[in-house]
Amino acid sequence: MAVHYIQKVITEGPDTAQFTGYVIDNNHEMGSDRVRPAVLIFPGGGYEFISPREAEPVALKVLGLGYHAFILKYSVYPALYPTALRQAAQAILLIRHNAAAWHVDPDRIIVLGFSAGGHLAASLATMWSTPVLQDAASDPRLLRPSGLALAYSVLTAGQYTHQSSIDHLLGPEKHNPTLLHDVSPELHVTAETPPTFLWHTMADDLVPAENSLQFVQRLRSAGVPAELHLFPNGGHGLSLATDETRTPKGTEVDPQVAIWPTLFQNWVKENFSA
Repeated sequence: MAVHYIQKVITEGPDTAQFTGYVIDNNHEMGSDRVRPAVLIFPGGGYEFISPREAEPVALKVLGLGYHAFILKYSVYPALYPTALRQAAQAILLIRHNAAAWHVDPDRIIVLGFSAGGHLAASLATMWSTPVLQDAASDPRLLRPSGLALAYSVLTAGQYTHQSSIDHLLGPEKHNPTLLHDVSPELHVTAETPPTFLWHTMADDLVPAENSLQFVQRLRSAGVPAELHLFPNGGHGLSLATDETRTPKGTEVDPQVAIWPTLFQNWVKENFSA
């Protein structure tokens, strides 16, 4: 399987984001017109840094599932809201504009976010048609992900938030009630929010599982298809939960959690079959 490596820079005001793509080439046996789902990955890092453990290793895993993989290393503090959100909108627009050249099915573009990257993914999936992105595309629906996948994600600025993520996202405006509403994805869920896959661990003591539970309740109320997996053990930031993505402490390895990519693949097949 040949893979093309793509690198581009996305500019939003004075800030830049790094866009990286791993595009599976079509050989003669596959058929030159074959298209695949694409997964746009937003690593975590509390809007303070970009976690490498949730970037390239995840992209390679996604490639192994048979999907094109893209990574957005978005701007973090001191860049503030809505910089990263507008960069995310540009990234999905870039994939859609290049869908033919990159053999992407434009109706099967899924955003996959981890921790604060999940906050960014959920923000895009719930705010693609709102005023903050109204000038980002000629047709707002071009910004709407086909699907949303969330791993131990920050999904509220309310009671169960990860306060450090919100502080880095809003900076001096971290107590502004209007902005706190804007950066609470669960408050923006509508029937137009895409089908969603979530996983979390009950033992996560950094981003409580209530983030995912509340979000699923909102999805259910809006009639949006959702699949949630709660694992009993494992702390925050497990990534693939394998030896490949562990830190030197080695506490991020959990065979039970490590099945999530297979569960994700099954979800994609069920909801986005060609």
